[in-house]
Amino acid sequence: MKQTCLQQLFWLNSVLCCRLTYARLTVSPSSSQFFEGDFVSLRCEEDDSSAGWTLRRNTNRETRTECNEWGRWSGSSCSFSYILTLDSGVYWCESREGPISNMVNLTVTGGSVILQSPVLPVMEGDDVTLLCKTKTTPSNLPAAFYKDGSLIREQPTGHMTIQHVSRSDEGLYKCDISAHGESPSSWITVTDKHTTTPPPTMSTTWLPALTPTPAASPDSSTLQLVIRLALHLLVFFPYFISTLLLVSLYRCRATGLDSAQPAEQGLEDK
Repeated sequence: MKQTCLQQLFWLNSVLCCRLTYARLTVSPSSSQFFEGDFVSLRCEEDDSSAGWTLRRNTNRETRTECNEWGRWSGSSCSFSYILTLDSGVYWCESREGPISNMVNLTVTGGSVILQSPVLPVMEGDDVTLLCKTKTTPSNLPAAFYKDGSLIREQPTGHMTIQHVSRSDEGLYKCDISAHGESPSSWITVTDKHTTTPPPTMSTTWLPALTPTPAASPDSSTLQLVIRLALHLLVFFPYFISTLLLVSLYRCRATGLDSAQPAEQGLEDK
């Protein structure tokens, strides 16, 4: 009976560990904007390969479609040998158990200029380098950089570094190269080093046309409060279950001792 209780304890702990794992979606090359025809690879990075991660996306024409419908799936990666403007959208990893990874917004342009910016949120205090790149000419041409439609500064080599970023640096960025054109806009998110961003849920529909706004509405604040509460419960739940399992194990051992006492008493009487 003691062995059975221990087996149940290890089994339930393993189930809880699997339920609390999340993948991290990365993009190679690391950029949120691409030229039409580029090679792009997306990867679901997670130590637990048994989770069965699937790469999905939302675009203007489709919702929650899997990699095998628009890309080439190999292992835990999905690749485009020739990405198209129709592939612009939001991508994420999803497992059989339900949890999903961070979401990545990719923009594919048929134009001649893109802005290479961080795909994932940037930690507050870090340095961020933006690159204004053309498709057919060297990437060190003079470029003008804009944030939320306003000119920041012009750089002679097409690079701009934002040192020690803060929340005030969040916004829509784009660049312009004279005689070549303007890039699409990309949103840069800055997170606090002491704040853990919870994985997004599928209760919200993410489409490329939706652009984040700096100010949070009352509905979004309520949603964030609910998500934080759910995360606190998620952290507390394994400890609660472990306590119950330990109590159950103690009772199993106590029951085994009680069943052994009558036999010992019988030997003493004889």
